[in-house]
Amino acid sequence: MIRTDIAVEQIENLGSKIPDGIKTSVQKIEETEITTVEIISGTAALRLGKPVGKYITIEAAPFWKKPVELESDLNAAAESLRNLLPKEGLVLVACLGNREITSDALGPLTADKLLATRHICGEIAKQIGLGELRPVAVIAAGVLGQTGIESSEMIQAVANKIRPSAVIAVDALAAGSISRLGTTLQISDSGIVPGSGVENSRKELSKNTLGVPVISMGIPTVVDAVTLAHELCNNPDNTSINKDVLHPFGEKMTVAPREADLLSGHGAKFISLAINKALQPNLSLEEITALCF
Repeated sequence: MIRTDIAVEQIENLGSKIPDGIKTSVQKIEETEITTVEIISGTAALRLGKPVGKYITIEAAPFWKKPVELESDLNAAAESLRNLLPKEGLVLVACLGNREITSDALGPLTADKLLATRHICGEIAKQIGLGELRPVAVIAAGVLGQTGIESSEMIQAVANKIRPSAVIAVDALAAGSISRLGTTLQISDSGIVPGSGVENSRKELSKNTLGVPVISMGIPTVVDAVTLAHELCNNPDNTSINKDVLHPFGEKMTVAPREADLLSGHGAKFISLAINKALQPNLSLEEITALCF
């Protein structure tokens, strides 16, 4: 079974057998291709193994080369995110993952470069020329093994206290193809299950659990070892690999590229710029860069 967090890959795996209740569309903005998969029915959600919602995939230049190769990629990401968010109100950005593991550090590294503005308001904001800032709060929740607290519990507690209009959840993803490692950004309005990409699923973050829209953003930084073996062995029919050769570790192994540090670092810069640009449309890219980098 090919495992992937990317909805468009799951559609590709179905071939021509796309069930009713799923809509797909492709558009190109300047040099950037955007694919939208919309899961409408519960039956289709069960078939695809993903919740009902909209999944936007942006094909980008490889993040391990440069943080932002094409400005059209950044504009597409910011615009796609902005369209899924409420027009007004405080936004909580929850950055998931383990800073100590390179391929899982995308979320914490993103948090370092986000423009938190909840504390900048009123006359202070006007005096420093930032009177039109949207309020934003940022949390890097860490992981259960570091804090003894589920990230979902921490985020829910913060959300209950500060009452955001929406939550943006940033996390590293798993790909089903080598070609998508570090070249794809997925944005979804269906929430997220932390750790699901490496079969370590925790409690979901969604509108059902937090009471407000939860928009997830992520870049694939790892690929499942069995999935990788299927691709490298040119196994288009997805026939089973003999599990006897996978034990004791192979069946649960995930693989990261050699450039994992560049992928996570540059990917985090891209996502942070997209979020800052989406939430603060009155600031130019140069102003955002000066404030956050």
